[in-house]
Amino acid sequence: MARKRYQKGTLVKQGKREPKWFGQYREDVVDSTGQVHRRCRKVLLGTVREIPTRKLAQRRLDLVLSRINAPTYRPGRVATFAEFVESWKRDALALSKPSSRKAAESHLRCYLIPRLGKLRLEEISQQTIQQLVSELAKSLSRHTVLNVLATLGSIFRVARSWGYIVAEINRGAVVLPAAKVARPVRYFSAEEVSKILGAAREEPYRTMFIVAALTGLRAGEICGLTVDDLDLVRSSIRIRQSAWYGTIQTPKSRAALRTVPIPDILRTTLESYLLKWKPNPSRLLFATRAGKPHSANKVVQRKLWPILDALKIPRCGFHAFRHAASTLLIDLGASPKTVQAQLGHSDASITLDTYSHVVDASRRDAVERLARILMPNDAKSGVSTKWIQ
Repeated sequence: MARKRYQKGTLVKQGKREPKWFGQYREDVVDSTGQVHRRCRKVLLGTVREIPTRKLAQRRLDLVLSRINAPTYRPGRVATFAEFVESWKRDALALSKPSSRKAAESHLRCYLIPRLGKLRLEEISQQTIQQLVSELAKSLSRHTVLNVLATLGSIFRVARSWGYIVAEINRGAVVLPAAKVARPVRYFSAEEVSKILGAAREEPYRTMFIVAALTGLRAGEICGLTVDDLDLVRSSIRIRQSAWYGTIQTPKSRAALRTVPIPDILRTTLESYLLKWKPNPSRLLFATRAGKPHSANKVVQRKLWPILDALKIPRCGFHAFRHAASTLLIDLGASPKTVQAQLGHSDASITLDTYSHVVDASRRDAVERLARILMPNDAKSGVSTKWIQ
């Protein structure tokens, strides 16, 4: 490699209608074979309106070159997005949970590789990201776009830490699609839960539904339970793993690692269930004939939906039990912190805003007092509101 020299770079003014300042310089890069090459770079510094003099333009270029002229500078590695992704999948993504791998691979296959695959990492600019978001927003929800950006951000962070030349992307400056009107979350009422549990007869599904209704556990947490997670002496269940499509993995977050109390009726139900429990190699509480964890989606489709159809209750999944438990606990006076710990949420706002479909007593009392002030006569006479449809 040639001896490193301090660079001043070259200033070039281009454009007639709106002249712009460009800076040109040389940079050493390492290719995929480990060979070092010197490349010419050209970077836009700004318009002449923004930077009126050559001296100011040189100052801006000096800031760009400060990284290369620093004593600690080392040649950066270069690769196309598609080339780097292969290394990232092999050495980083492979260490993630199966659910995380599947989501990231889907984002790459469907959205990122087709649009960014041929670009070098340093060519993926802020504008490139904005164009990507604008294109994805035409067919995807805001939530999915955010998930795709999260995968891209993870790739960029790893690339930068591995010494690749990656453009600086300001995540906060990306303009996101407007959120659409959210559909009401479907959850079971107390009456519906009672009917479902009364209609469930087949094991282990009956006990699974009772656990879901009385604890608010996630579907994967229920499918991942082992007999060793039960402490029937202290009436509690320890959550330490989860099942995802028949594969055991870690729970959703650190907050999901918890011990939850269970009521006496669930303890009695579990004691009766354990009398007929068939041992399996993983000591799973609920196992298939092959000794594997149940897939929650199959349990819902094959066992829960037939019950819902017979009871004429709209179809939904395990999460409807979880939402019902959260709502009823809050309605019965449990504090948000208590319910947050029971559900394993990392933030109490998730519990209140997403999982608890109640109006607290203080707010209800406030609107009643407002009505008595604004419509005192109707409030006293108890005018009927049956006409409101």
